[in-house]
Amino acid sequence: MTDPHGETAEAVLRWAEKTPDAPALWWNGTATTYRELADETAAARARLAEQLPVGATLAVLDAKAPRTVATVLACLASGRPALLPSTTLPRDHLAAVTAEAGCRYALAGEAVTALTPPPGHARKQAVPPGTGFVLTTSGSTGTPKAVPLPHDGVDAFTRWAADAFGITEGTPVLNYAPLNFDLCLLDVWTTLAHGGQVVLVDPAIAASGPRLLGLLRAHRIEVMQAVPLFYALVSAAARPEEGGPLETVRHAVFTGDVMSEQTLADLTALAPRARLHNVYGCTETNDSLVHEVDRDRPPSSPPPLGRPLPGVRIRLRDSEGRIVTDRGELEVSTPFQSTGYPDRRRTAEKFITDPADGPGGGVRWFRTGDLVEADADGVLRLVGRLDHQVKIRGVAVNTAEVEQVLLNHPDVVEAGVTTLPDPVEGRRLVAVVRLERDSTATSLDLKRHCAARLPRGSVPATLVPVREPLPRTGTGKVDRRALAALRPGAPQAPAASVGTGL
Repeated sequence: MTDPHGETAEAVLRWAEKTPDAPALWWNGTATTYRELADETAAARARLAEQLPVGATLAVLDAKAPRTVATVLACLASGRPALLPSTTLPRDHLAAVTAEAGCRYALAGEAVTALTPPPGHARKQAVPPGTGFVLTTSGSTGTPKAVPLPHDGVDAFTRWAADAFGITEGTPVLNYAPLNFDLCLLDVWTTLAHGGQVVLVDPAIAASGPRLLGLLRAHRIEVMQAVPLFYALVSAAARPEEGGPLETVRHAVFTGDVMSEQTLADLTALAPRARLHNVYGCTETNDSLVHEVDRDRPPSSPPPLGRPLPGVRIRLRDSEGRIVTDRGELEVSTPFQSTGYPDRRRTAEKFITDPADGPGGGVRWFRTGDLVEADADGVLRLVGRLDHQVKIRGVAVNTAEVEQVLLNHPDVVEAGVTTLPDPVEGRRLVAVVRLERDSTATSLDLKRHCAARLPRGSVPATLVPVREPLPRTGTGKVDRRALAALRPGAPQAPAASVGTGL
């Protein structure tokens, strides 16, 4: 039976006894010791006991800070699942995901408030017993999915990650991602469970390459994990005459998006002693595949997804539903994966239990939606998505959802959304919309329309209003590949232009 409390939180709190004065967290230059973290956790636990029933799921709405880490620890240590939604979720999305998770309570600051399900979103059953974290995805239908992670899966991951990246007592590890990202299972929770130092990046400086580089140098970071945007920002800020290379970094992990060849080459030079890892995984399964970059070979983009982690099983399925070995949708089964969505319908769509698998049967597979191909050595490479979901700054964005929001604007006749390569961000979200002839709407008006209805990462970085029909494929769909060539006032392709749809 799954442990209702798990090992990870207890391991963190034991370090308050072993090394009470050692730094556990760094936040804007100030250290929180393990003793202070344990004291703050105890205080948060007492507050929760007064305001929250035993076993109730709590939506933690506070932004990243040491106090928020203590709140999550208090939840884990007391058997209360911690739902960690993005702090930028629109209100209706937040209401929907809390309802799906059966979450009746939310915390912001010290006040726990009761939640009321929104109209049309009946409260689902609570997450399964033994759940530690409840993370969220962006969702393929426009609203996030709640993803319960069991304590035993989290514990298995922290044991693997500590060994794989050499995280031990005193190891300084950079945390770039928000606390709701599954990346934090490595750089926050694994680090704390093994007595390391977590250097929390304040979101206020997340886009400042010089300040990020300063953190890496000041704290002599040994392990860092982030989306490729982080590495592009840091590499662009590095100057050979100012500080030299990052000699202390032993492991640099990139994940969540495609790493460009230039950024990878820059990182190789900036961290000359580091082992470089491309890690692949979904929120529902956590890390599944890893590829270590060969420094003796020229960098390639995208890097391979690599091979399965210990205990991870993979298989490929073609469009006819047959198991194949060369090219198909990636399905994975990991020791770290979710128990399934609270919504059983969504679970049935993405999780497959094949009783014929393995000597004991009952292996549970997750359909990733990623199309991959295997080379002669069995190394996997990403080909693309089977749907319209893309990743921007490591966050999944559904382009169909963005298109629908744009079409809801009264002046928009047609809309198409795609991505373009970006030297800093990896990919940039681009939208092209055809407006009514008499419309006075500007790109700024349309961005504001999107910002009021979408998460921040789903708002197009570039929005191009046009007056002519959008190019179409032979099947009548918007030709997304042709959208990149469109500019305001430029001649437009005929509406029936032939192309290949995405």
